[in-house]
Amino acid sequence: MSETESTRATEDAQTAEDAPPTRPHTGRRRNEAAHRAILDAALRLLAESDGTPVTIDAIARTAGVGKQTVYRWWPSKGAVLLDALTDRADQDVSGPDTGALHTDLRAFLGTSFEAAQRDTTASALRTLAREAARDPHLAELMRTFTSARREALRELLARGRDRGELAEDADLDLIVDQVYGVLWYRFLLGHAPLDAAVAERLADTLVAGNQAR
Repeated sequence: MSETESTRATEDAQTAEDAPPTRPHTGRRRNEAAHRAILDAALRLLAESDGTPVTIDAIARTAGVGKQTVYRWWPSKGAVLLDALTDRADQDVSGPDTGALHTDLRAFLGTSFEAAQRDTTASALRTLAREAARDPHLAELMRTFTSARREALRELLARGRDRGELAEDADLDLIVDQVYGVLWYRFLLGHAPLDAAVAERLADTLVAGNQAR
C-alpha cells in the first residue's frame, strides 16, 4: 500500500470512530403507541358517551393524535370501535387449548364473565346494547362483535367434539346460545352474579349434558 493510500485509510478509520452512533429507529414504537392510544380512547369514549355519538375527531383528540393518523388505520369510527372492543376481548378472555374441553370451557367462561364486568368494558357494552336499538351503525357493530365472540367459543367447542368429548350430534350453536344467554341476561339485568363459581357450574352442566350417550 502506498503512503497516500495508507494515510487515506487511517483518515477513514478515524472518521468512522468519530461519527455519532446510529440512533435506533423509533418509528415502529411510536406507531404502536399511537395505535394503542387510539383503541383505548375509542373504548373510553364509548363507555362515557351515554348516547352521545362518538366521532373520529373526539377519538383523535382523546388519543392525542391527528385525525389523519386514525384514518391511516381505520376507514370509519365504527371500524375503530369494533377493533377496540375486539382487542379488549382478546386481551381479557382466555381461549386456551389444553386438550381438555372441560378445562378450556371453564377458563373461557370465567374470563368472559370477569371481563364483562370491568368498569370501562362494562360501560361500553351497556352503551352499545342500549344505543344499538336506535342507531343502525351501532347495531351492526354489535352484531359483528358478538358474532366474533360466538365464533371463538364455537371453535373451542368444536375442538372438544373432534376429540370425542362431546357427542357427534351436539348442537354447538345451541350451547353457544346458552353461554351468552346467561352472560347477557345476568349482565344486563344484574339479578344474579357472573363469577367463577357460575362459570364452573355452567361448564359442568354443558359438558355433562352434551356427552355421547
